[in-house]
Amino acid sequence: MNKLYCTNISKSFVFNKDRLNVLSDITFEVSESEKIAISGKSGAGKSTLLHIMAGLDTPTKGHISFNEKSFSQLSQNSLSQIRLLNFGFVYQFHHLLEDLTIEENIILPALLNKSFNKKKKNEIYNLMRELDIHDRKDHLPWKLSGGEKQRAAIARALTNQPKFLFLDEPTGNLDDENAGIIQDILINLSHEYGVALITATHDNEFIKVFNKVYKLKDGKLSN
Repeated sequence: MNKLYCTNISKSFVFNKDRLNVLSDITFEVSESEKIAISGKSGAGKSTLLHIMAGLDTPTKGHISFNEKSFSQLSQNSLSQIRLLNFGFVYQFHHLLEDLTIEENIILPALLNKSFNKKKKNEIYNLMRELDIHDRKDHLPWKLSGGEKQRAAIARALTNQPKFLFLDEPTGNLDDENAGIIQDILINLSHEYGVALITATHDNEFIKVFNKVYKLKDGKLSN
């Protein structure tokens, strides 16, 4: 089973010679299929922790390992391949490319890892149908509602069938109705595909469905 390990993770930033400590000595692990929520106030460091876990940022101290391979010992190319093949990321804002159609946005990860073929195309079409955006596949993002854009972002994140899906306030920019729809979709997809969900959120309703809930406060992670 795939596992992601955080070992003694600390992160600090320096501004005008002043050091800001955001994360302090965080250690925990996430296994495939688990659903993990990380709660905490705005500015607590939730997004920073997710970025470090996904290999998008580096810790000041400590290390991240995927299946016992430490990120710090990998080349940038090897780390990029791990991210491309094993991780998906969904942000509060969809970050769709505005000059590409919804279908073009969604197939992009498969093009990057050179896995796009007829079988992959059918898989993506089935995923779009499951997310109820197949009939919007030829539209540019600006023609979609906020909820539809977020569903497209989820489809894109799942295109390469990742083992771990990182969610940074995925419902924070949506109204209550669409937030509920997105929450249900994510949980159902996690069950269907065995994808681990690692979610930074302050949504108390969403938190209730997770296996483990951690709180990030003063740089420390507790449960």
